[in-house]
Amino acid sequence: MTLSSAIPFEVAAIDHVVLRVTDVGAALNFYVNVLGCAVERRQDEIGLIQLRAGSALFDLIDCNSLFGRRGGRAPGADGHNMDHVCLRLEGYDAKALRQHLASHGVEVESEGVRYGALGEGHSMSIRDPEGNGIELRQ
Repeated sequence: MTLSSAIPFEVAAIDHVVLRVTDVGAALNFYVNVLGCAVERRQDEIGLIQLRAGSALFDLIDCNSLFGRRGGRAPGADGHNMDHVCLRLEGYDAKALRQHLASHGVEVESEGVRYGALGEGHSMSIRDPEGNGIELRQ
Protein backbone atom coordinates (compact mmCIF):
# COMPACT_ATOMS: atom_id res chain seq x y z
CA MET A 1 0.00 0.00 0.00
CA THR A 2 1.37 3.40 -0.96
CA LEU A 3 0.89 6.37 1.32
CA SER A 4 -0.90 9.24 -0.32
CA SER A 5 0.81 12.60 0.01
CA ALA A 6 -2.60 14.22 -0.46
CA ILE A 7 -3.74 13.45 3.09
CA PRO A 8 -4.02 16.90 4.72
CA PHE A 9 -3.45 15.72 8.29
CA GLU A 10 -1.41 13.40 10.52
CA VAL A 11 -2.87 11.28 13.29
CA ALA A 12 -1.30 12.62 16.50
CA ALA A 13 -2.62 10.30 19.24
CA ILE A 14 -5.57 8.27 20.48
CA ASP A 15 -8.25 10.71 21.70
CA HIS A 16 -10.63 8.26 23.34
CA VAL A 17 -11.74 4.62 23.38
CA VAL A 18 -15.43 3.80 23.84
CA LEU A 19 -16.33 0.61 25.69
CA ARG A 20 -19.85 -0.75 26.02
CA VAL A 21 -20.09 -2.39 29.46
CA THR A 22 -22.67 -4.56 31.20
CA ASP A 23 -21.47 -3.92 34.77
CA VAL A 24 -20.75 -0.21 35.13
CA GLY A 25 -19.68 -0.52 38.78
CA ALA A 26 -17.09 -3.23 38.07
CA ALA A 27 -15.76 -1.35 35.02
CA LEU A 28 -15.56 1.92 36.95
CA ASN A 29 -13.74 0.20 39.83
CA PHE A 30 -11.23 -1.38 37.41
CA TYR A 31 -10.41 1.77 35.44
CA VAL A 32 -10.25 4.02 38.53
CA ASN A 33 -8.75 1.75 41.22
CA VAL A 34 -6.62 -0.62 39.12
CA LEU A 35 -5.47 1.62 36.26
CA GLY A 36 -5.65 4.97 38.09
CA CYS A 37 -7.94 6.78 35.66
CA ALA A 38 -10.02 9.67 37.03
CA VAL A 39 -13.70 10.32 36.40
CA GLU A 40 -13.73 13.46 34.29
CA ARG A 41 -17.35 13.75 33.20
CA ARG A 42 -20.63 11.92 33.64
CA GLN A 43 -23.77 12.01 31.56
CA ASP A 44 -25.94 9.59 33.49
CA GLU A 45 -29.03 10.46 31.44
CA ILE A 46 -27.47 8.74 28.42
CA GLY A 47 -25.37 6.17 30.35
CA LEU A 48 -21.91 7.68 29.68
CA ILE A 49 -18.95 8.02 32.07
CA GLN A 50 -15.73 9.55 30.74
CA LEU A 51 -12.45 8.68 32.44
CA ARG A 52 -9.13 10.52 32.00
CA ALA A 53 -6.25 8.24 30.93
CA GLY A 54 -3.26 10.54 30.43
CA SER A 55 -3.97 12.62 27.34
CA ALA A 56 -6.83 10.34 26.25
CA LEU A 57 -10.22 9.23 27.57
CA PHE A 58 -11.98 5.94 28.19
CA ASP A 59 -15.72 6.33 27.61
CA LEU A 60 -17.79 3.72 29.46
CA ILE A 61 -21.25 3.23 27.97
CA ASP A 62 -23.83 1.27 29.99
CA CYS A 63 -25.23 -1.37 27.60
CA ASN A 64 -28.60 -1.04 29.33
CA SER A 65 -28.89 2.70 28.64
CA LEU A 66 -30.62 4.21 25.61
CA PHE A 67 -27.21 5.16 24.19
CA GLY A 68 -25.77 1.71 24.93
CA ARG A 69 -28.64 -0.22 23.34
CA ARG A 70 -27.91 1.49 20.01
CA GLY A 71 -24.77 -0.66 19.78
CA GLY A 72 -26.72 -3.92 19.62
CA ARG A 73 -26.15 -6.98 21.74
CA ALA A 74 -23.92 -6.55 24.80
CA PRO A 75 -20.39 -7.96 24.76
CA GLY A 76 -20.06 -11.42 26.26
CA ALA A 77 -18.11 -14.65 26.20
CA ASP A 78 -18.59 -15.08 22.44
CA GLY A 79 -17.66 -11.58 21.34
CA HIS A 80 -16.21 -8.28 22.47
CA ASN A 81 -16.17 -4.69 21.29
CA MET A 82 -12.43 -4.73 20.56
CA ASP A 83 -9.34 -6.91 20.82
CA HIS A 84 -7.30 -4.61 23.07
CA VAL A 85 -6.10 -1.10 23.73
CA CYS A 86 -2.49 -0.43 24.68
CA LEU A 87 -1.62 2.06 27.43
CA ARG A 88 1.94 3.38 27.69
CA LEU A 89 2.87 3.77 31.37
CA GLU A 90 5.26 6.28 32.90
CA GLY A 91 7.49 4.75 35.57
CA TYR A 92 6.98 1.21 34.27
CA ASP A 93 8.31 -1.29 36.82
CA ALA A 94 7.31 -4.85 35.88
CA LYS A 95 7.64 -6.28 39.41
CA ALA A 96 5.67 -3.46 41.06
CA LEU A 97 3.04 -3.61 38.30
CA ARG A 98 2.59 -7.39 38.73
CA GLN A 99 2.18 -6.91 42.51
CA HIS A 100 -0.34 -4.09 42.04
CA LEU A 101 -2.42 -6.10 39.57
CA ALA A 102 -2.35 -9.19 41.81
CA SER A 103 -3.50 -7.10 44.78
CA HIS A 104 -6.62 -6.26 42.75
CA GLY A 105 -7.16 -9.85 41.59
CA VAL A 106 -6.13 -9.03 38.01
CA GLU A 107 -4.33 -11.88 36.20
CA VAL A 108 -1.49 -11.14 33.80
CA GLU A 109 -2.34 -13.24 30.73
CA SER A 110 0.99 -12.72 28.98
CA GLU A 111 4.05 -10.51 29.07
CA GLY A 112 7.15 -9.92 27.04
CA VAL A 113 8.92 -7.56 24.69
CA ARG A 114 6.59 -6.35 21.95
CA TYR A 115 6.67 -3.74 19.25
CA GLY A 116 4.56 -0.59 19.63
CA ALA A 117 4.43 3.05 18.60
CA LEU A 118 7.80 3.80 20.25
CA GLY A 119 9.52 0.59 19.15
CA GLU A 120 10.32 -2.48 21.26
CA GLY A 121 9.27 -2.45 24.89
CA HIS A 122 8.19 -4.74 27.72
CA SER A 123 4.45 -5.11 28.18
CA MET A 124 1.80 -7.11 30.03
CA SER A 125 -1.62 -8.15 28.77
CA ILE A 126 -4.62 -8.17 31.12
CA ARG A 127 -8.42 -8.05 30.80
CA ASP A 128 -10.93 -5.64 32.27
CA PRO A 129 -14.09 -6.99 33.99
CA GLU A 130 -15.92 -7.07 30.63
CA GLY A 131 -13.21 -9.18 28.97
CA ASN A 132 -11.69 -6.32 26.95
CA GLY A 133 -7.95 -6.66 26.43
CA ILE A 134 -5.62 -4.07 27.95
CA GLU A 135 -1.90 -4.03 27.14
CA LEU A 136 0.24 -2.12 29.63
CA ARG A 137 3.66 -1.19 28.23
CA GLN A 138 6.76 0.76 29.07
